Parts: sequence; structure tokens; C-alpha cells
Amino acid sequence: MSVADNFRAFRSNYLIPSTTVASISNRYRRITKQLNKDFWYSDSETAHSLYVGSYGRDTATNGVSDLDVAFTLPSSFYQKYNNYSGNGQSSLLQAVRESIGRTYANSYVGADGQVVALNFTDGIRFEILPVFVNTSNTLTFADTNDGGRWKSCDPREEIKSFTYRNSIIANGNLKAICRMARIWRDRHSVPMSGMLIDTLAYQWISDWRYRDKSFLYHDYLVRDFMFYLSQIPNSQTYWRAPGSGSSVYKKGNFQNKAYASYINALSAIDYETNNRPDTARNKWREIFGPTYP
Repeated sequence: MSVADNFRAFRSNYLIPSTTVASISNRYRRITKQLNKDFWYSDSETAHSLYVGSYGRDTATNGVSDLDVAFTLPSSFYQKYNNYSGNGQSSLLQAVRESIGRTYANSYVGADGQVVALNFTDGIRFEILPVFVNTSNTLTFADTNDGGRWKSCDPREEIKSFTYRNSIIANGNLKAICRMARIWRDRHSVPMSGMLIDTLAYQWISDWRYRDKSFLYHDYLVRDFMFYLSQIPNSQTYWRAPGSGSSVYKKGNFQNKAYASYINALSAIDYETNNRPDTARNKWREIFGPTYP
């Protein structure tokens, strides 16, 4: 098999299976329908809901465990809970929890005090973020910490900017490297959030010389992104997310593991060039584990 064939097969392995996508969609629709019934007096299974996070940016991989959903509430509820004398944000989350509990009884307020969460037996966790739309089209959400406060985010602009760069600038390579980097992260326990992977890949890919190429260059895609990660100064602690400009913080040192994988990628490419595909495959598997074919 050629390099392109191997990376096509790798993609088939790391994409979320259609059965999982169908299960996620069914849960999403049930949750959305219940929330619409209670807050909008509607039976819609899709209105007012939006996938956000890695699933919303379409960078999640097979084995995804966290599903983030933003649900827009009527502005009258902001006025209601903002006027509470003490932590109206907590009361808002409890109201959303009670609504979801009519469909899924095991819902609870998440540990970060910003979402209502649901853990399913297949290992997938839904996190529902109740939001209000601002006049600037950004979103306001509740944070129950420190006595309760409101925060803002802009996931729609993040998705828009990310999708544009992936499809118009990078020929699909942006999403590809974000997914492959997640497989690498999980294989080596690299302390990086999905948002940090996506942010760094977004910043890097526009200057990558082969960004318009396809699977034949995916070995270079991995090699060059790993080198980029390895060269980021340890002193840098945060970056700006695409679109929203929100701060994305690092969790720990990822540079050393990136450099080790860069060296393995160099070796894999060299073995491919010298017609030693089995040895090359072993090197790729040192980077990605058994998900690589």
C-alpha cells in the first residue's frame, strides 16, 4: 500500500463510526425536544441547539467521550435569574437539569458549575450549556462559582472560522491533523485539550507549504506539525482561539513528546523512501498506536 492508501485507511479508523453518530444524534434530539418543550413551548428536536466543542468543529475522533451542546434560552429567563438576590446562575442550571431529567433522570450539574451533564453507559458524556444570545451575537452563559456570575463565549464564530480555513485554505488538512493529533495525544497521554490542539493547528496550517495537498502528503503533515509543536517555547502559557479570540491555556509540557514523535515520523518517512513499508508502519504505530493500520 502507498502512503496515501495507508493514511486513507488510518482516517477510516479514526473517524467516528456511523452507529455512534446516529446514537449521538438521537440523544441530542431527545434532549433538545424536552428543553424546547419546557422553555420555548415547542416540539422541535433541533431548534435552539448547537453542537459546540470538538464535535461542533468536526475534529472529534472515534472514541469521543464528551459532547458539548449549547442550548439557547429565551431572554426573559436571563432577566428572571439575573434578578435573584443570590446565585441565580445556580437556580438556572437546576431548572435546566429538571427539564432534562424528564427525559433522562440521571442528569446532574457538572463539576465546573457551568453545564448540566449526562453520563451514558457507553462512556459518552453530554454537557449542556444553557446560553443567551447577546446583541453582538455572542453568547452569555451561567457560572455558579464565586457566588454566581455571567460569562460570554462565541462558539459559532469559532466554528465558522475553523470551517473556512479547513475547506477554503487547507483542503481538509486542518481537520485531518486535528484528528490525528488527538489519536497521538491519547496514545501518549499528552496534556493537551482538544481546543488547544485545534487552536495550534489552526494557527500553523495557513503557512504550511503543502496545505493544498491530499493524503499523499499526510506523512509530511504529521511530521511538520509535530516539529511545530516541539518548537513552541515552554514559557508560552496560552493562545487565542480561532474566531472568538478566547484564551486557550496549556495543561502541561507537550513539546518533548511532540519532538519524540517528530523523530519517529522522520524515520517512518525514510523507511518508506527506502522501500521498507513494514518498518515504516511500526514507526507510525509508535506515534499513533494500533489505530494506524
